[in-house]
Amino acid sequence: MTRAAGDAREVIEVGDFGSVVSADRENPTWVPAGFPVGAGEMWTYQEPDAVVVVQDGRLRVGAVPYTRHHDQVQILDNAKHMYFSTRAFAAPEGGRLRVEWTMAAQIVNARERDLYDGFVSFHWMDLSTGTAIDLFASNEIVATVYARLPFPGVNVPRPERGPRYFSLFDEFADRTRAGEPHAYAIAYDRGAGVLEWFMDGERLKRETRVPDIGAGILALGLMTEKDLVPDKGSVSCHGQGAVGTWSDIRVTLEAP
Repeated sequence: MTRAAGDAREVIEVGDFGSVVSADRENPTWVPAGFPVGAGEMWTYQEPDAVVVVQDGRLRVGAVPYTRHHDQVQILDNAKHMYFSTRAFAAPEGGRLRVEWTMAAQIVNARERDLYDGFVSFHWMDLSTGTAIDLFASNEIVATVYARLPFPGVNVPRPERGPRYFSLFDEFADRTRAGEPHAYAIAYDRGAGVLEWFMDGERLKRETRVPDIGAGILALGLMTEKDLVPDKGSVSCHGQGAVGTWSDIRVTLEAP
C-alpha cells in the first residue's frame, strides 16, 4: 500500500493469492465465495475438481468441466468457482475509485461465440445495495455489466425511481482470443456519479447518473449466465469449462 503526498491518493495492491489454497493462513486476502441459503447453510462457489495454481504473482484456476449448478436460484447457478476479497473498497465521499487488473480467459467446449455459456469474470460488488459492477471475458467477446441483484441474504433497498433489480449488459465482439491477457479497469467517480470500464487503456463503456455506491468487495470467477428452465431447473452445465488467470490487481482511492 502506498500513499501520494498529502494523503490524497492511496494505492492498494490486492495480491497474496496463496490464501486461496492455504486455508490456515492468518488474515487471508481471498476466500471462497458464497451466500447463505437458510438454516445456517452456505452455498459455496467451488468446483470440487478445480485446478488452482498460484505462480509468479498470478492466480490461475481451471474447472473443466463445470459441474456445480442450482435448480432454484439463478444467482447460485451462475457462478461455478469464485473467490471474494476479504476487504471492501469504497471511493471517498466526493472522490474516485479505480480498480485495475490483468485477466485472461480460455473457454473449453462451450457453444461457439456464446459468451454466457462460459466466461471468466471480475467484479466490484456492494452487497449492501445489491450493486454489481463486472467485466466478463470469453475466447472472443468481452462484456461490461452494471446491475442491481437480489443477492441471497441481502435486503436490497427500493429506489425512488426505476427497477429495484436490473442487469445492463454491453457486449464487445472479437476483442480477445483464448488465453490472451488484457489490462482492464473499472473507474468510479463518486462525486460525479459516473462509472467507466476500460480495456487496454481504451474506454469500453460510460454510465452516468449512477446512484451512490458504497464499499464493495472484489470477486474473481468462472461463470455462466443461462436462465433456469421451468420444470427443469439448471441447464448451465453440458461439459464445458473455463480456465481463468488474474494478476496485478490494484485499487486506487483518490480524495476530492
